[in-house]
This record gives sequence, structure tokens and C-alpha cells, in this order.
Amino acid sequence: MKTFTKKTAKLLIISLAALVSFSLGVFFSTRNPGSAQTAFADSLAVTPIPADSISILEGMQKANRAVTAAVLPTVVTLDVVETKTVQNSPLEGFPWFFFGNPGGEGEKDKEQQGGEEPKREYKAEGLGSGVIIRKSGDTYYLLTNHHVAGTANEIQVKMYDGREFTGKLVGGDERKDIALVSFESKDSSIPVARMGNSDTVQTGDIVFAVGSPLGYMSSVTQGIISAVGRSGGPNGNINDFIQTDAAINQGNSGGPLVNIYGEIVGINSWIASSSGGSQGLGFSIPINNVKKAIDDFISNGKIRYGWLGVSLMSADKELLAALGQENVKGALASQIFLGSPADKGGILPGDVVISLNGKEVKSVDQLVRDVGDLVSGESAAFKVIRAGKELSLTVKIEERDEKTVSDASRLWPGFMPLPLNDEMKKQFKLDEKQKGVIVSGVQAKSPAAAIGLQSGDVITAVNDNEIKGLPDFYLRLSDKSAKEIWFDVLREGQKVSTMRYKR
Repeated sequence: MKTFTKKTAKLLIISLAALVSFSLGVFFSTRNPGSAQTAFADSLAVTPIPADSISILEGMQKANRAVTAAVLPTVVTLDVVETKTVQNSPLEGFPWFFFGNPGGEGEKDKEQQGGEEPKREYKAEGLGSGVIIRKSGDTYYLLTNHHVAGTANEIQVKMYDGREFTGKLVGGDERKDIALVSFESKDSSIPVARMGNSDTVQTGDIVFAVGSPLGYMSSVTQGIISAVGRSGGPNGNINDFIQTDAAINQGNSGGPLVNIYGEIVGINSWIASSSGGSQGLGFSIPINNVKKAIDDFISNGKIRYGWLGVSLMSADKELLAALGQENVKGALASQIFLGSPADKGGILPGDVVISLNGKEVKSVDQLVRDVGDLVSGESAAFKVIRAGKELSLTVKIEERDEKTVSDASRLWPGFMPLPLNDEMKKQFKLDEKQKGVIVSGVQAKSPAAAIGLQSGDVITAVNDNEIKGLPDFYLRLSDKSAKEIWFDVLREGQKVSTMRYKR
């Protein structure tokens, strides 16, 4: 037992000595960093940056500051409140009824509203951006998106310098996703942004996106123009778009896209994102698309669109080939509103519109925008291809009226004729040698519906004249000498004739 104690004590003394030695080593090496294998930034030799490189960078920085300083005071943050009315949930009030209160407030409200479910109001708050683009007296006007302010009941305009004004909705338009807001101020020093020419924007141009992303006011991001002429915006938007990689996030909507000259070339509208945040795919409405809208909003509170009276569809390669017009570029007038400017001006179903007032038609959306920008009463020059021949037509434009546009009873013929290709023949189990056109998308209350046409019918003859394909169909359909139109169709293996439509 004694021997064990002495050995233990000896081992303990040796261990303590080793620990003290290690601690002193660490202490002195820490107090004297130079003795360790450590390199500090200020102790290394630094290669000086060439003066010419610094000069270039300073020039870029100076330019960025100048553009930002010019634009930021014209960009505002918009706090918007929209009052919405909804029906109460059927479950609201259920516990009261369950516990013996069948005559509760919900039942009384229902009786007062004629037996309908009671309604209630709630306020939805939102945030977006805008840019001041005009001043008239003490009234300032700013552009933003329709989805930011187009239905707002309350709008608060917050300036870059912290001042706030009560905004008023002047007008909004869902088709172009644009809105105009005004506020009053006697301060004549409030700057107004300069609008540029978005038609001159090119891929690779340097741009700045300004706004309030995620609520961070007066934020500026920089990038380039990634592409122009993009289509396919949300909610049936008829704009083409400028694509940019300048970071755009929620809250940027309605803010400007600015070129290196400090000019507004676009209104930031939406992003393509799998996460909800910026992924370098931002889209802006070209400023040229909305310049006319500003005057329309101020004068009428809405955009006054020009109306042609045609139903257009994209003339892709397959469709043009079926029409025998492979080398044509334009938009197909598949249907015409009877009594419309197009009808009066001589445009017929099957015409391919290739130019408007000398401007080449590149897409359906572009033609829709260009016609929409025409003024009611204005005469427009159209060029169309009909049966392989180019024709020049003059059409007097009218103002678009939603009631007229939604009246399918005037839409002739009231369906989309499609070429009967091999794929269609297999789908409808038709003979390989079958000729005709397929009926697609019959409009309710249209002439086609009135005479009994159904989607999926194969039209084999018009007014007893055999139809081989789309060219034959449109030729017979456009015969002005015929006072009546009827069709022979193949339906579920049976041949039937429709009723007659009197023109």
C-alpha cells in the first residue's frame, strides 16, 4: 500500500511539470506572434494597383454615383391598402348555433341580406415602388404597376428624403399591368424622371433597377439587358418585356429600369423564380409601351384602346404550311367580328396580316399592342396575304369596347379551324385519305354554335363544295356572293349537315 502511494505521487509530479511546461510555451508563443508560423496582411509585400486601373474604376464609380443621384429622388415607395369584401365562411358562427343560439348575429345578417350569406370587409396591405414622370401645377404623377396600385383604396407615397404624401389612383389597366398615381405638393423642387426610348435598348446595355425590394427603400441594383422582346407575361399581359439580370425582388414592382443616361427605359414588373427571390431573371415593361397610357389615364381615367375586330392566332410554320404560305411572317386573322372595322375594311378570316402602317408584324402580341395604340377614327394601312397574294387594305379604327369584344354572337365563324394532319387523323380515328379541316374551340352563342357545329367535327364541304384543306375552307367561307353558309361535317363516323346561317 505504501509502495503504491509513492509511485502515484511520483507520476503526479511528472504530469504537473509537463502541464506547466506546455502552458508556458503556449503563453509565450501567443505573446510573441512573430515566433509562430502566422502571416498577417499588413506584414506582406503588397503589389500596388496601377494608377490607370484606379482611374478607370474611379470613373465607373463616379458614373454610378451620378446616375443614382439623378434617379433616386424621383423614385418612391408606395404603401397601398385595398378594401376587399368577402362572404363569411359557412363555419363562422357554427359554435354559437351548436350551443343553442340559432338566432345569432350571423342569422340576423343573413336575413337582412335577403337570405344570402353575410359579407364582411377586410383590408389587404401591400408595398411597391413607383417613379415620378410628370408634373402639372401642384400635381405630380407617378407610374407603377396595376398589380401594385390598380385597385387600392388608400395609397401613401413615401419620398426618398422621408417626406410622405397621400396618393390618389388616377387609372389602372390590367392588360398592360400599368397604373398612374397622383399626389399634391407645392414644392416645385421635386424632380421628375426623364423617359427614354425603349426601342433603342439592346442586349448587353448597362441598366439600374431602383425601388424598394422587400421593403428596403431606395435600393439600387446594377446589371445588363439580358434580352428584349420577351413575351409570356403573367395574367394575360399583352406587353413584350425587357429581360434584365439586375436584381429585382418583391417590392421592386413599379420601380424604374434606368439606362446609363439616367433615363427610364422600363417599369419593373415581374420575375421568373423557383424560390420567390431574385435569380437574375427580371422583366420590365418597355417605357414606350405605356407613354400613350399616361395621357389616356389623365384624360379619361383609363386606356382607350384602338379596336380592329379580329381574333388573331400565331401563324407558326405548320399552320402557314397548311395555308400554302411557308415563307410568310405575320398573324393569322382566324375570325372576324361582323360589323367591325376589320369587316368593313375588307379583312377576311384566313388573311395573314404582315404589316401595319409600314411596320412589319412579328407576333400576335405586337400587332395587338400596335392596334391598341391607334386612335379611334384613325385610318390604318394593313397589308395581308390572301390565297398567296399580297393585298393592301385601309381600315378605320374604332375604340375597343369590352361589351362588344365579349359578344360572341358577332364572331364569325365562331370557331378555330385547324389543319387535318396525320396526328389529328390518328386522334379522331379517321381514314388516312380523309380531307377537310378540324373544328376547334366553338364559342358559345356564336354563329358556329347556332348552326350546330361541335368541336371535333371534320368539315368536309362548305355550301356543298368539297374542302381539301384550310385554303379551300377560307376561300369558300369568304364568298360574299353566298347569302347563306352551311357545312357538311363528319361526326363520330356519321356524315351530317348543319343548319344554315344567313349573313
